[in-house]
Amino acid sequence: MATLTYVYADSTAVLGPLATYAEPHCYDLCTEHSERLTAPRGWEVVRLAIAPGPARHSSDDLEALADAVREAARPRPAPQEPVTPSTREADPMEVARRTHLRVLRAPDA
Repeated sequence: MATLTYVYADSTAVLGPLATYAEPHCYDLCTEHSERLTAPRGWEVVRLAIAPGPARHSSDDLEALADAVREAARPRPAPQEPVTPSTREADPMEVARRTHLRVLRAPDA
């Protein structure tokens, strides 16, 4: 596994160890594709040394994963837009408003 990064200004493709975070113009490649990589004519390919064997996980990886799971499980309150008197005066049928949605009174028969 390797990460491919493009530097358009220098016409360079850099192939190195897996990146720890996502960046624009960064792509993770499997071993087979990283070995067969070629660049367009006029571009240079820089291959950084990649440690052989499986990647070792650190305690930071486990903590980051736990934090991400906690954040995803945390309930997010729905944003509410308060109804102001000026809003009600503008439309007498409007009872409440939530972002772009409005609650209207039933029309009298």
